[in-house]
Amino acid sequence: FFSVMAGLLAVWLSAKANIWSWPIGIVNVSLSFFFYYQIQLYPDMFLQIFFFVTNLMGWWRWANPKPEEKDNKRELKVTFMKRRQFILLSIGGIGATFLIGILASKLHDWFPYLFNLPSSFPYADSFILVMSIISTFMMIQKRIECWIIWIVIDIVAATLYFIKGAKFFSAEYLVFTFIAAFGLWNWIREYNSYEVHPDKN
Repeated sequence: FFSVMAGLLAVWLSAKANIWSWPIGIVNVSLSFFFYYQIQLYPDMFLQIFFFVTNLMGWWRWANPKPEEKDNKRELKVTFMKRRQFILLSIGGIGATFLIGILASKLHDWFPYLFNLPSSFPYADSFILVMSIISTFMMIQKRIECWIIWIVIDIVAATLYFIKGAKFFSAEYLVFTFIAAFGLWNWIREYNSYEVHPDKN
């Protein structure tokens, strides 16, 4: 419950481009790590370690932009990616999903003392892991396209957690879908408010 509440607050603050999303996100991922272990979603469990580190990175990056990257709050501005880069990242993410899915499906065979039950839905779970990694790095750089990927991730995750009986987490990711849609709209609006667009210099 507390993980869900911290997660909702962190994502809402991200959608508002508020730097406090990062420290609150640290609380969320710390609690989520133990929950995912309990329900055998091992790729999601490992993802929380990544999120812990990237929450620290994002917090620092948003607070310490280069002079030309600063917004009126002296924080990092939002920007668009190059289209080709976005397409290549998406294709690479799909390929990595299949590779990680294969590995996840074998964890209980390779490490039976740690993972005494097989991974549930290893490919869907691996999609969440891989695309979340990609999207998180995009968010650290305040790339607007990160919200497009988050919308897809949130739909997949809400469905997966509902099937697994993790109702609180399913409801959380359903709400995340709407927050991500708001985040996409809000970051585009903020981008359009700049007199000079930093990605067009």
